[in-house]
Amino acid sequence: MSNKLVLIDGNSIIYRAFFALPLLNNDKGVYTNGVYGFTTMLLRILEEEKPTHMLVAFDAGKTTFRHSTYKEYKGGRQKTPPELSEQFPVLKELLDAFSIKYYQLDQYEADDIIGTLSKQADKKDWEVTVISGDKDLLQLVSEQVTVSVTKKGISDIEKYTPAYMLEKMEITPDQIIHLKALMGDSSDNIPGVPGVGEKTATKLLKQYENLENVYEHIDEISGKKLKENLSNHREDAFMSKELVTINRESPIEITLENLPYQGFQTSSVVQIFKDLGFQSLLSRVSEETEDDAEQPNIEMESIEFDVVENVTKDLFTDNDALYIEMLGENYHLIPIEGIAVVNKERASFIPTDIALNSNIFKAWAEDPQKHKIVFDAKRTKVALLRNNINMQGIIFDSLLASYLLNPAENNHDIPAIANRKSRSDVQFDEEVFGKGAKQKVPEADVLNEHVVRKTQLLFDLYPEMEEELGNNEQYELLKELEMPLALILAEVEHYGVQVDIDKLKDMGEDLKERLSTLEQEVYELAGETFNLNSPKQLGPILFEKLGLPVIKKTKTGYSTAADVLEQLENEHDIIPKLLMYRQLGKLQSTYIEGLLKVVRKDTSRIHTRYNQALTQTGRLSSIEPNLQNIPIRLEEGRKIRQAFVPSKDNWIMFAADYSQIELRVLAHIAGDEKLIKAFKEDTDIHTQTAMDVFHVESDEVTSNMRRQAKAVNFGIVYGISDYGLSQNLGITRKEAKKFIERYFNSYPGVKTYMDEIVQEAKHKGFVSTIMKRRRYLPDITSRNFNMRSFAERTAMNTPIQGSAADIIKKAMIDLDHRLKEENLQANVLLQVHDELILEAPENEIDKLKEIVPDVMENTVELDVPLKVDYSFGKSWFDAK
Repeated sequence: MSNKLVLIDGNSIIYRAFFALPLLNNDKGVYTNGVYGFTTMLLRILEEEKPTHMLVAFDAGKTTFRHSTYKEYKGGRQKTPPELSEQFPVLKELLDAFSIKYYQLDQYEADDIIGTLSKQADKKDWEVTVISGDKDLLQLVSEQVTVSVTKKGISDIEKYTPAYMLEKMEITPDQIIHLKALMGDSSDNIPGVPGVGEKTATKLLKQYENLENVYEHIDEISGKKLKENLSNHREDAFMSKELVTINRESPIEITLENLPYQGFQTSSVVQIFKDLGFQSLLSRVSEETEDDAEQPNIEMESIEFDVVENVTKDLFTDNDALYIEMLGENYHLIPIEGIAVVNKERASFIPTDIALNSNIFKAWAEDPQKHKIVFDAKRTKVALLRNNINMQGIIFDSLLASYLLNPAENNHDIPAIANRKSRSDVQFDEEVFGKGAKQKVPEADVLNEHVVRKTQLLFDLYPEMEEELGNNEQYELLKELEMPLALILAEVEHYGVQVDIDKLKDMGEDLKERLSTLEQEVYELAGETFNLNSPKQLGPILFEKLGLPVIKKTKTGYSTAADVLEQLENEHDIIPKLLMYRQLGKLQSTYIEGLLKVVRKDTSRIHTRYNQALTQTGRLSSIEPNLQNIPIRLEEGRKIRQAFVPSKDNWIMFAADYSQIELRVLAHIAGDEKLIKAFKEDTDIHTQTAMDVFHVESDEVTSNMRRQAKAVNFGIVYGISDYGLSQNLGITRKEAKKFIERYFNSYPGVKTYMDEIVQEAKHKGFVSTIMKRRRYLPDITSRNFNMRSFAERTAMNTPIQGSAADIIKKAMIDLDHRLKEENLQANVLLQVHDELILEAPENEIDKLKEIVPDVMENTVELDVPLKVDYSFGKSWFDAK
């Protein structure tokens, strides 16, 4: 058989994946756990099955032709959580990236599509594999058709062939519909015959073969109650048979010939994995071959420019475009390859050594009256600061302008901007230099021309992009917020943060000792030594030798994943020790060793990089290393902050963070009188919410009530659903729904805001923060329910999250001005979400206690007061 068809039940697999994995979302707030689980299975299917043809089938909607037979069909099912519904469009984007076709048909289910296509393939003698979590599909099994059913979650698959079914279930594929007819199916609300379970139904079918024969021989059946139930529910049994029978002659508009699968483009899959945050799956996508890495032959129309041999004043005018080329991402470390300057008079490429050794270039770069148009002001300033040039006079940043104008785009490189502006004269680096462009230095003439072309584009597009920002009322956002912040972040990054290397190493040694002790304790409890990091060795110890209940299996044995161990935590003393061993092991490898790798040996400083043009909410993120994400749940994790210290003797670390800033922004934007009053009176908002939701007085609010109220408060900000809240609190969806309803009854202004912002988004196509940052929502009017629902949730929470992000950005700018005004030596070292970390001489602490809260609390004027908490100490840990 040369053809191999794989048919996947899309709804079933993503549904199982969603409930098998904890809620995950990427940096854009998109929930991804269902898609992630589906993708892990998909990669495995492609590797193991090697299909020549492929399709993922979806249900078209809630109503099918079966409802005309039985209105209550699937009537008992709970509403699909919006966190799952929103993932269906994402899944389809992923399938597009994999070049896998998908299909749905009105009034029919995925089962019917799969049944029809598998029958067609069976007739052609094709090999067929069906993948689902639904045993109803076992009726499709034949010599050519194998049905693989997920058992627990999605990692464990059971393959059903006719022989396996007979051995395991003692029935044939044809008898599945008769089995289901007799026993019913509560998940689909199929009645069957009361009192008849799988065992009884199997016994009847082994004796009488099918449903019709069971009723023809009903008088022979022993058991008074069984015979009575069969007689009284004959109509239910035959109706159930009709409901569970897959329609294998569905009027589908696709054929087997429409479904060839020839593999996927690695670049497309890599891109969507990056977009979704599936970093761990990138290694499973095959690498490009060396043939792909050959240099393409790009023909470009030549551009006139000078390669400068001596910098003179006439190279510069006013409103010059400047671009610094560095082949790589970490601009704190990599060399400058060349500099280009373009203006109305001329285009010039200045070799690095000539530019950096020229007093004329330095004087021009540092002159605030000489206006410059740049790409990535932060990167530009850091690159020159490393060479003792303090760039001034930047009036426009094309990277930040592109980010504000196109916040949904993932790429704001100069060639990407050119593509969006229909400019074909600037190619991506890989197109010009070939694959691996960031790792090798190209030929000088090719490099020079490419850099000048980039710079020319900056110069040409400056007026157009400036006008677009003005039309969007975003020019002030760029000029007064993002660009000043970029220059401050450049100084923060360049300055870095001091690390006590010996302290880090001591922590590492302590962790190694703790890990060694835990290892021995585990061995004692297990009664033998083994590799704790090997699931193959750990699984048999836990589930065979110690007899712990098996939660989940994988194709290679027992699952020992964290979620499995957490469920077993109270079953045996060995489990808490294993969990602690893993947590401490991650701290040791990822944070202790990881931080030591990036500390500059000559200065003992770490220089993180802030992504300023990444998130659609406007939040900053930190990379290489990510200093915003040092784990603080474990005491050992918090202690890592002890290694972050002031850079000078007799200096102190000072930390200031906004208290409940997003809830305060919500109160301001929604204009809810009760929320505003609570914040103005400095009431504990979680206690107040608990009082309102539970209808109790303040002295009756228990710690659990406050915890639940806190989850509701912050959940509302993120557009949480009853399902999401139920997962957070460990309560039923019904209880969670009541919580949310009571919250909206208590704070009607919030409900009104959420309704009105959705309508505004539908009218405008976007929502804005209080500082005019936009997020476009093209799916807000989509006919697709799932896409529209996600857009509506995004419309509700973006103005809140985005405004909070804008506020702390403005606070950084205002604080920088104030510190310089007061002539203080204090420096801002880090921004960690809603918190600023500074270092300062001990004698400036009293001044900081006055200045920092004053600046941060008054950076914007809201209808509620902003509140800042501060603390200080000898290290970042002590300050917190």
